[in-house]
Amino acid sequence: MYKVDKTSNVVFSLCYHLIVVVKYRQDVFDKQELVNDMKYIVEEIAQDFYVEVLEQACGVDHIHILFRAKPTWAMTKFVNSLKGVSSRNLRQKYKDTLKHKLWESMFGLHHIFWQQQETLP
Repeated sequence: MYKVDKTSNVVFSLCYHLIVVVKYRQDVFDKQELVNDMKYIVEEIAQDFYVEVLEQACGVDHIHILFRAKPTWAMTKFVNSLKGVSSRNLRQKYKDTLKHKLWESMFGLHHIFWQQQETLP
């Protein structure tokens, strides 16, 4: 069942599935603490952009994010903020862990796929 949102002249239900991959597909998300911090960062950024995160799941080299947003929402700003803030925060907190896996000065999350879940008739 869809959760339908309304404005004064629009009825919508937009769900997106975003997959973000670590640069060089390195196995970065191999510690639960790091995964939890990544999920927390996603939630914080989503609140800033008025995005509702429905689900998150991490593989060792990528993260899946299922979220809802309004049709007037700027996806590129959200994705760029997500990539930049998460990279900066994780690099600061896990500097010793990540320097052996990523030899550049950036975390390098790459957005490889996003999909609108389904369109209502």
